Amino acid sequence: MKEKSPYGEDKDQIRELLIQYDNLVKGLSYSFIEEDSFEKIIDHFQENENLAKAMEAASFGCNQYPYSCPLLVKKADILLSSRKYQEALDILEQCILLDGHDINIYILKTEAYLALDQQENAVNLLEESLSLFEGEERIELLFELSDVYDDYEDFDKVFDCLKLILTEEPNNEEALYKICFWTDFTGRNEESIRLHKHIIDDYPYNELAWFNLAAAYQGLKLYEKAIDAYQYAIAIDDKFDYAYRNMGDAYIRLRKYKEAIEVLQKVNELAKPEDVILEAIGHCYDRMKKFGQARLYYRKASHMRPDDSKLYYKIACTYFSEQQWSGCLKQLELALRIHPKQVEYNLLAGECKVYLGKYKEALQLFDTVVRSRPRNASGWEALIRCYFKAELFEEAAEQAQVALKFTGNKPLFVYYYAASLFGCGKAKEAIIQLEKALELSPKKLKQFIDLIPSVLQNQKVVDLLARFKRNKSI
Repeated sequence: MKEKSPYGEDKDQIRELLIQYDNLVKGLSYSFIEEDSFEKIIDHFQENENLAKAMEAASFGCNQYPYSCPLLVKKADILLSSRKYQEALDILEQCILLDGHDINIYILKTEAYLALDQQENAVNLLEESLSLFEGEERIELLFELSDVYDDYEDFDKVFDCLKLILTEEPNNEEALYKICFWTDFTGRNEESIRLHKHIIDDYPYNELAWFNLAAAYQGLKLYEKAIDAYQYAIAIDDKFDYAYRNMGDAYIRLRKYKEAIEVLQKVNELAKPEDVILEAIGHCYDRMKKFGQARLYYRKASHMRPDDSKLYYKIACTYFSEQQWSGCLKQLELALRIHPKQVEYNLLAGECKVYLGKYKEALQLFDTVVRSRPRNASGWEALIRCYFKAELFEEAAEQAQVALKFTGNKPLFVYYYAASLFGCGKAKEAIIQLEKALELSPKKLKQFIDLIPSVLQNQKVVDLLARFKRNKSI
């Protein structure tokens, strides 16, 4: 005879129990059902999401076994699923009198309190019940309490619960994963360092503890120490991709771009390539002035994130750095299709147009910038320089005056106004404005000379600068 599988025996058993239960409900014959059998029947109905039948079975069971804490707990659980929170609480109060050491009572009461928006009652209940349990049950309650504190937005208490769990069970993976996030969120990096050092002293091969220690150092901007700790984590587990990822960030912060690329490439080997990792590698090459390589990785990232205009802008910047104005503009056109009013994109496109001698188009772009951000000095600066390049000196002078109004009289625009007046042939007025600018900010003189180097051929300007240098020192 073929032997039945345990699964087959369970199915046969529940089928027989359901027949017995059906007879009991219909009153067809006297049928005695044991307490644990009622629990199996209730579980069956709950697993099949038949709450009405589950409640009926629980009520029959509680009538037959009125002092059964497990059956009362199941009835309370069904009431919670039916959103009858107060009824569930009333039953759970009875359960505490029957068996105050059943952890499910406290977990279900917590759920009821939270559903009724009574977080304080939930906190008090769990804090008081902690002393009743030990071992795994106490750990379970601490996790429950941490979730309540999270819901209550008392985030430091969440950290405290996880810290307590790790004090009692240092290798608890769930707590180790969670405390890393909450350390960063609460900024309690020093405590996390002390905690994880203590764990590592007892369990030196716990890669999560090393990772959390590294992350805490990173939170304090101690990047060298963070890298050392990450290296211990990957020595224990050489496929720990998050350790490589974070180490890459630490190397970038230290401007060690070559090392950052090496560990970030490792992330791509261990896991499916991600746009943020490809972008970070591109950033490293960009900083190393390897613009072709930077473009390669930015493009890979943009294929995965085609709607991110910032990636097209970064590619454009690499072309700009190589003075490839047309290539830069092609990428900026893609970026501007997504965000047509983005200040940085319009500014860079305008600069390219200036280098290509397309001053009219450049002026339109710079005009978009100053209209979008009238208090932003960089837009006005670019606009006035463009007018100057186009030898439209009167317009440059007019825009310099407008810029002064909108930027709170920044000294740079007094210099630009003076330069524009020189361009218009109004040397006398220009000298007055130049003297005023020198009084306001001598350090901006270089930008004035860069704009109009021919001014140094003007003897009156040379005399003014010499006099000012003697009296004030430039």
